[in-house]
This record gives sequence, C-alpha cells and structure tokens, in this order.
Amino acid sequence: MTGLFITLEGPEGAGKSTNREYLAERLRAAGIEVVLTREPGGTPLAEKIREVLLAPVEEAMDPDTELLLVFAARAQHLAGVIRPALARGAVVLCDRFTATLYPFLFPCKQTTSSRKSSQLPSDSTVSSDFRAF
Repeated sequence: MTGLFITLEGPEGAGKSTNREYLAERLRAAGIEVVLTREPGGTPLAEKIREVLLAPVEEAMDPDTELLLVFAARAQHLAGVIRPALARGAVVLCDRFTATLYPFLFPCKQTTSSRKSSQLPSDSTVSSDFRAF
C-alpha cells in the first residue's frame, strides 16, 4: 500500500501545527499510522541545516548557497522520513513543503537564485497528494 502525503502550507501563526495535530489525532483514532514532520528539517541532520539557515550571521549567504542547503535538507528528509513512511502506507503530515517554504521561512533573505529548484533532483519524485493552505 502507498501512503498519503499531506502538506500544510501558510505563514507563521496560520494554524498549520494546530491543524496538523488535530488531523493526526483523528487519523490515529481511526487506526492509521501518521508521521508528523516539517520542512526544512524532519531528521537530525536536516534540523542542523535548518539551524544554519535560520541563524543570524555576519556573512551574507549567497542565494545559491541557501537554495542548495534547503535542498540538501529536503534530500535527507525525503530519504530518511518521507519516502520510508509512504512506502509503509503511512499518512505523512508535513508542516510546509514547497508552496510556502521560501516566502514564509526566509522572508528577510534573498531567495532568488541563478539555479531553478527544478534543476535539483531531490524532490522530483515526491509531491504532495493534498495541500492545505
């Protein structure tokens, strides 16, 4: 059985985590395996990358560097959490994925890059089955 990948998108304070917890509780009550996760992050290594991305630094981060770090975290997240859970048939509830990752997580940083995210293969095989805003 293939699992279900649901992403909750929106700005800080929009209720993503609250709704994710509520949905997880309801699904678990129905006997469904649920995996809660977030972007960037979701694994110990991806969480460290998240810390680097969000930490104030004196040196400006190049947009390509930022993009590659985000997708490095995504590749680790997909390999370590999302794909295995979907293969088990679990429902994966993810706080952000692609739709709001840049505009809401990095509002003060440059997010334009000479690279296009479509040039990076890490998420080319996984997209959400349902996206809630």
